[in-house]
Amino acid sequence: MSRRCQITGAVPSLGRKIIRSGKSKKSGGIGMHVTANTPRKFRPNLRRKRLYVPELGRHVSIRLTARALKTISKKGAYATLKRAGLV
Repeated sequence: MSRRCQITGAVPSLGRKIIRSGKSKKSGGIGMHVTANTPRKFRPNLRRKRLYVPELGRHVSIRLTARALKTISKKGAYATLKRAGLV
């Protein structure tokens, strides 16, 4: 199963971790220098939830991000699932 939110469509994105060394000029040094640039992945904060939808009268299991959980609590389960095309 792919790491994708069923509500927001969030997927892992690529980025880099920049490693710096040295003492900043503000602290009396000669400045910070980049010594390494390592590739990494930013993964979505996925959760597996089983929500009760009163309009349908049943439970629905979905894989969603923490942000999507906030959306569901704000707009309601049925409206959010309908907009995502899951109902």
